[in-house]
Amino acid sequence: MNKRNTVFLTIAAVGVSFSSLSFAQQKGKGKGGGGRFAEIEKRAIAEEFVGITPNGAIEKGLFSIKSTGVSTTEVKDAAIAFLDGLTKAQREKTTFPVDDPEWRRWANQHSLPRQGVSFEEMDEKQRDLAFGLLGAGLSARGLETTQDIMKLNHTIAELSGREGEYGYGRWAYFITVMGKPSDTEPWGFQFDGHHCIINYFVLGDQVVMTPLFLGSEPVRAVEGKYKGTVILQKEQDDALAFANSLTADQKAKAVLKSEKDGTNSNTEAFHDNVVLAYAGLPVSELNADQKKAFLELTGLWIHNLKEGHAKVKMEEIEKHLDKTYFAWIGEMDTDSVFYYRIHSPVVLIEFDHQRPIALGRSGVATKDHIHATVRTPNGNDYGKDLLRQHLLAHPH
Repeated sequence: MNKRNTVFLTIAAVGVSFSSLSFAQQKGKGKGGGGRFAEIEKRAIAEEFVGITPNGAIEKGLFSIKSTGVSTTEVKDAAIAFLDGLTKAQREKTTFPVDDPEWRRWANQHSLPRQGVSFEEMDEKQRDLAFGLLGAGLSARGLETTQDIMKLNHTIAELSGREGEYGYGRWAYFITVMGKPSDTEPWGFQFDGHHCIINYFVLGDQVVMTPLFLGSEPVRAVEGKYKGTVILQKEQDDALAFANSLTADQKAKAVLKSEKDGTNSNTEAFHDNVVLAYAGLPVSELNADQKKAFLELTGLWIHNLKEGHAKVKMEEIEKHLDKTYFAWIGEMDTDSVFYYRIHSPVVLIEFDHQRPIALGRSGVATKDHIHATVRTPNGNDYGKDLLRQHLLAHPH
């Protein structure tokens, strides 16, 4: 058996999704515990990082250390200000070496123990500094989405009667900083909590912001403290419009199956080494207008980054369009639930309507529960390939 697939078979044996565990099984398994999730994490982290590949082999030469011409000074200064605003005890538990396994200890589930300092224990000034760090690395839209997911995590607690439970609530999010913020040395930070994870690696003026996880259940607050908050609707609706712009022949290639399962995503927590073959419609077969729409859809995800670094990433994606695929699961009607995937050597994006978990139990996917991941395949999630090259050139 391929060693790197062992953990995923183990996960499958205990349930396709961590969230499929009952609330009773999860309750009380938060900070300091973790239960089954902690065991799954332990196995996954023990497995050597390879990265997401189409066939188990890394395509080499895709990523190189170079100047992008886009400054990272703002995010470095914001990270220093955030760390300086913490107490000594908070700072000690929040800082890690740049190559620490902490990078891989994120989880889109609510109940896994987190490292670092939480927004819950921050005072108002510290929270402002934390949001300043996020705002320095994210676009205005990316920051708004992050803050809205935090609000919707309070809505989940309101609707499910779990206010005060570990992992639920607006402030149940943690920040860790890996390495020392620098203009020349590698460093980064992680924002980690239920339905929102941002891994942000910096080397010089290069940035890698993957794995990125965005989602919620519900995706729209129709009542409660944050009534009116809504996320990921454009990413949903533009994808459906793009899929419906395809010709019959193109749809036949894009659609992997027309029946939507409860869960179809492949690259959530602890799935760093997934072997996922290219599938669906080659983007090379799109006409000019379709390619433009496809890039606009892709850009919705990439532009969670600040504009300059998002532009750099989009240019990288465009260089590999002839090796890019678009795949779909589900129907394409206005009220359809669906999954879609954008997959190339340098980016993997998954959007998935999932079955309800926190707000009821059902095997049927719903538009009110979305999971989405953005990954850098071929070994550069967490900036690991850039870090590897840096350490080879500059042994620490």
